[in-house]
Amino acid sequence: MEVGPPAPVRPSDNHSHGQQLGYNLLRDLAPERPNDTAPEFLTPGNWVTSMVNAGAMSGSGNLMDFLDEPFPDVGTYEDFHTIDWLREKSRDTDRHRKITSKSKESIWEFIKSLLDAWSGWVVMLLIGLLAGTLAGVIDLAVDWMTDLKEGVCLSAFWYSHEQCCWTSNETTFEDRDKCPLWQKWSELLVNQSEGASAYILNYLMYILWALLFAFLAVSLVRVFAPYACGSGIPEIKTILSGFIIRGYLGKWTLLIKTVTLVLVVSSGLSLGKEGPLVHVACCCGNFFSSLFSKYSKNEGKRREVLSAAAAAGVSVAFGAPIGGVLFSLEEVSYYFPLKTLWRSFFAALVAAFTLRSINPFGNSRLVLFYVEYHTPWYMAELFPFILLGVFGGLWGTLFIRCNIAWCRRRKTTKLGKYPVLEVIAVTAITAIIAYPNPYTRRSTSELISELFNDCGALESSQLCDYINDPNMTRPVDDIPDRPAGVGVYTAMWQLALALIFKIVITIFTFGMKIPSGLFIPSMAVGAMAGRMVGIGVEQLAYHHHDWIIFRNWCRPGADCVTPGLYAMVGAAACLGGVTRMTVSLVVIMFELTGGLEYIVPLMAAAVTSKWVADAFGKEGIYEAHIHLNGYPFLDVKDEFTHRTLATDVMRPRRGEPPLSVLTQDSMTVEDVETLIKETDYNGFPVVVSRDSERLIGFAQRRELILAIKNARQRQEGIVSNSIMYFTEEPPELPANSPHPLKLRRVLNLSPFTVTDHTPMETVVDIFRKLGLRQCLVTRSGRLLGIITKKDVLRHMAQMANQDPESIMFN
Repeated sequence: MEVGPPAPVRPSDNHSHGQQLGYNLLRDLAPERPNDTAPEFLTPGNWVTSMVNAGAMSGSGNLMDFLDEPFPDVGTYEDFHTIDWLREKSRDTDRHRKITSKSKESIWEFIKSLLDAWSGWVVMLLIGLLAGTLAGVIDLAVDWMTDLKEGVCLSAFWYSHEQCCWTSNETTFEDRDKCPLWQKWSELLVNQSEGASAYILNYLMYILWALLFAFLAVSLVRVFAPYACGSGIPEIKTILSGFIIRGYLGKWTLLIKTVTLVLVVSSGLSLGKEGPLVHVACCCGNFFSSLFSKYSKNEGKRREVLSAAAAAGVSVAFGAPIGGVLFSLEEVSYYFPLKTLWRSFFAALVAAFTLRSINPFGNSRLVLFYVEYHTPWYMAELFPFILLGVFGGLWGTLFIRCNIAWCRRRKTTKLGKYPVLEVIAVTAITAIIAYPNPYTRRSTSELISELFNDCGALESSQLCDYINDPNMTRPVDDIPDRPAGVGVYTAMWQLALALIFKIVITIFTFGMKIPSGLFIPSMAVGAMAGRMVGIGVEQLAYHHHDWIIFRNWCRPGADCVTPGLYAMVGAAACLGGVTRMTVSLVVIMFELTGGLEYIVPLMAAAVTSKWVADAFGKEGIYEAHIHLNGYPFLDVKDEFTHRTLATDVMRPRRGEPPLSVLTQDSMTVEDVETLIKETDYNGFPVVVSRDSERLIGFAQRRELILAIKNARQRQEGIVSNSIMYFTEEPPELPANSPHPLKLRRVLNLSPFTVTDHTPMETVVDIFRKLGLRQCLVTRSGRLLGIITKKDVLRHMAQMANQDPESIMFN
């Protein structure tokens, strides 16, 4: 992860004519242009477009600047363009310097400077409070609506099954899942609790509720907030790299994603709420940023807030504040200065505290998965842990390839035109297959919780149906290994079927036009595989404790294997295989479960999973979806080792039209307006003349348009044949010539340049680490061409034997 200024994406390849995105984000946005250019790369010392001056010659020949203050829209960005990180940095530095100097003038200015300094912490506090509150509400609503598919509480219909039986005085310990106040739909409708007719009725009600929830979710997304679909993390990564997607973090998106997230998780689809909660938290961050001018008027500062908001999202999703900060640093953020690290920590802390105060799970914990194992792990167990890591890597590779192939098919066929029907069909198939199996019928979070749990004397799960020794006199919290009973073998078959079903259905579920997270389904796959491996090792150790591998640490009557630990390790392995997380994954897992002493098994599985998955491809699921959607994202993890030169990549190439340029003192207003009208480039190099092609600077398209528009409105004498010049002194013109227009101050006099023989390895590194969106290619001061971010991405794809045109805005 780079910690210098990020490499913002070149905006010129993305044009606003793709406004009607529907469900295919950024589709068909940018036509190819041979010399597609972008706003210049600026250093903090040369930002000169905050005030644009135009001039005119008066009758006496004196130059007059017609504009002494910034005109509207200077410094803002259009949709699907990219921010200029260094310009934003420079603007914030200037703002801070001005506030500091004014703070010495009066007490009021000093107080204002203190408020400005503390505004960042206030924003973090508000983000944490709102994100934690929303996560708690979502958890409570999901708990209730998931149980609603099976029955209803007579005393209070808004109670979940567990809450309903808590309030009942007739609940017994043996039948703690049954109470008169909670009635299944068959009992309520036909007064039957057993038998074929009751089963069929409950089955139908389960399917109908699932279809209703899914239909409401996809309809709300389609009508009110198309950006609320998907995980959101690929788009968050792209936005944090500097890209502008207006509305993606808007208030409507926040509202609809929160509501539909409850609906889709409750429908029983194979998806989770953890990934979308990062999107929800970033929406909260964007909303509170808009309330403070320090962030609303500076896109660079806003992205620092969004990085912290992403940490708060993971904090409330998993109850893992430290893991959230590391997740934002490792997986999501592109630019993560030290100040953002502190503020992310604070936001994650407040969010976790808020969620803990709500206590949605009723266990005084932040998560549903908290476990306490009573047995240490042994060195010999590292072998099955590493095997689970191999499985996680293979599963991650399989899932990414199959899911991307299915999503690509959805984009290129008629399937993508019917998102509602697709959601309804997948929901129906999921509900029909899931209901007969108790491990797929319940919510995925509850399934993972059961798989993680250790078998104690109070457990009633089938997974704990061991044959007890009547002569056992050991304490109840240290139950020794025992032979598996009928329930365990039945559970093994059901888990095997559930594992196959989960592997297949998740491929088709992730990427539909509804909020869909991948963390929980991936963990469920790994937890099921891990629990089965754990039970296998446990029974092997019990029946063959005299083998040399078990002899030293597994005595008869000892509790030497913990199957729940294998489930936890398997969950980490599969999640790592899909996302390619390492450090943040391990921290999240031990915060999630409280298994601090099991760090080494988790690390071994996570590293093995990443190695195996990387052997088949370096991309995680989020990077794969970024490339699938064609987002202009230059990943800092990608390596470029090919021996090509800047001249091999720059535009124009042989046979292509020459570069569109401006001359410093020979073009009229009409010439420039015609050039702007006939092209869609976002910037133009300025040269001395077309003959010499000696580079002077770089002018942005947006600033040129605004400068000409304001000059025509505010200064008399500016007409179509007025000469535009970028020099200090106006050119010598005949006496009857129209007033010239001076645009020296919209010119960036130090655009970043490289020579034509600069290795592309160096150019790519410069783009990443210095935050370039484009650089100009020169030889001895003479302009030869331009290299944009899009050209770099296209060239890297070509060198990787990919179709360079297929990766840009499909």
